[in-house]
Amino acid sequence: MAFLSKRAALVAACMALAAPSFAQLQAGPGAWSANQTWATDTTNGGALTGYYYWPATAPVVAGKRALVLVLHGCAQTAANDVINSGSDGGYNWKAAADQYGAVILAPNATGNLYGAHCWDWAATNRSRSYGHNAVLLDLINRFVSNPQYAIDPKQIYVTGLSSGGSKTMVMGCVAPDIFAGVGINAGPAPTVSSTQISSVPSGTTSTSVANSCSSWAGSSASHFSTQIASVIWGTNDYVVGQAYGPLTAAAMRQVYGGAFTKGTTTTVPTGGSNVPYTDSSGKLRTSEITVTGMAHAWPAGTGGQNTNYVDATKVNYPSFVMNFWFTNNLRVAQSAPPTMTSCSASVSGSTVTVNGAATDASGAIGSYRVVLNGPTPVDDSAAGSGASFSKAYAARADGYYSGTVTATNNATGLTSNACAIPQFLVGSPPALQPPAGLAIGARTASSITLTWNASNGAVGYNVYRNGARVNGSPLTSTGYTDGGLAAATGYSYQVSATGNGGVESAKSSGVTGTTTSGFSCTATTATNYAHVQAGRAHTGGGYALANGSNQNMGLYNTFYTSTLAQTSSGYYIVGSCP
Repeated sequence: MAFLSKRAALVAACMALAAPSFAQLQAGPGAWSANQTWATDTTNGGALTGYYYWPATAPVVAGKRALVLVLHGCAQTAANDVINSGSDGGYNWKAAADQYGAVILAPNATGNLYGAHCWDWAATNRSRSYGHNAVLLDLINRFVSNPQYAIDPKQIYVTGLSSGGSKTMVMGCVAPDIFAGVGINAGPAPTVSSTQISSVPSGTTSTSVANSCSSWAGSSASHFSTQIASVIWGTNDYVVGQAYGPLTAAAMRQVYGGAFTKGTTTTVPTGGSNVPYTDSSGKLRTSEITVTGMAHAWPAGTGGQNTNYVDATKVNYPSFVMNFWFTNNLRVAQSAPPTMTSCSASVSGSTVTVNGAATDASGAIGSYRVVLNGPTPVDDSAAGSGASFSKAYAARADGYYSGTVTATNNATGLTSNACAIPQFLVGSPPALQPPAGLAIGARTASSITLTWNASNGAVGYNVYRNGARVNGSPLTSTGYTDGGLAAATGYSYQVSATGNGGVESAKSSGVTGTTTSGFSCTATTATNYAHVQAGRAHTGGGYALANGSNQNMGLYNTFYTSTLAQTSSGYYIVGSCP
């Protein structure tokens, strides 16, 4: 492995590879929260409850996290349908949240509106302080105002299904200053009543809906100029009239104002079409997705729930709508992060000098962070600034070190990828230690895979099976597959490290692995009489008994049928292969 000797100064440069991160961002647990209790709904009764997902990953735009409000449909709940469960991914938001570093909110509708746990999408009072409007906006404010989540007020979105889809449009109309984008899924126009959802009633047009939407915004209507909207529905939806889809999309374009150009229709994965509309400035403002064969459901995509108005066989809408929002957001400046162009470390005595350089099209580098891992570690977030820096760290203890350098633009809050400093040595080389962490991996009937941790100062490794070395020249990787083995046989393994000059460490602690039998289980369904005649079972007291396990299969005749699984030579169990 490459390292710097005591008196040599070797330089190792690395190019930017990792995704940018926010300089002071706190990583979340990467899991859905326990059930939360938020504001009290003085209109519908009860308190708003639900869940949130706080990712461990970094955000991808402007160094701060987006916030997505997800509203379930009637006859659904956040716990049963939206968030991940032990058996499925619900609406399938986790992967999209991790990809974009976004916080997801999944509240439950308060009250029991329309007798089906719906949102108050058809309420005539559109005040921000009324009903679900009030508790949902309060929820948004709780997360935006809490600095630990690092929410960007310019990256707040809302989406939902059915009553949640219509409520999505309500929230986008009532608070366009809050929501930069909406995702309306199979929602009726919020100007109709709960008895008019199956078809568009006479007199309801895109213009009438747009006029209502604009009036609900009040003094915040100017923010429609930077809002975007996605609308999606299925061709087999006979719960909410399919005509509401294009109608609400057209209404949003009228609210946004100006002339629009219909773009080229594209095919949607799993079947369907997407029609984009751009404004007079060429900005994509609305998207209309028709999903072929989808009934009234949330299209979760592979991994999502596939029951109770959630469809895991259709397009992954969380993935689509997040890409739509993040690519076309009109409120946030999508600056590029700094780029590390080089980094290095040199050693003189017990002093380590770290150098680095970076570029940033958005301005000057405000700070560099140096991290050194080793006997005397370093974590210095003020190592320098500007186009390049050089900083010495004295009194480093003898031993091996490695590290990273990152650059941050303090104005944008964006941090570069990490530039890696390869392993180097301070002082005299310590005694070469055997590798730790030796473990058995995948096994077959003729092979066993081993892995272990790297040893400081090692340039190679030797693998020993039952005390005998099995590799020719030293291995350069920290893994090895030992082949040509006998089936169903145990083997013991140790690993040693090799250094420059042919030095070899002591052997590691041993591990034992056993190859598989190589037997492939097969299952056969037949009458008990046929099983006995074929030698899979035998008789006893008028019953058929499985060979090997002696499990009772029932009466020995041609009327009883059983399934037997052969799990090893001459051994059968009742049932399918395990």
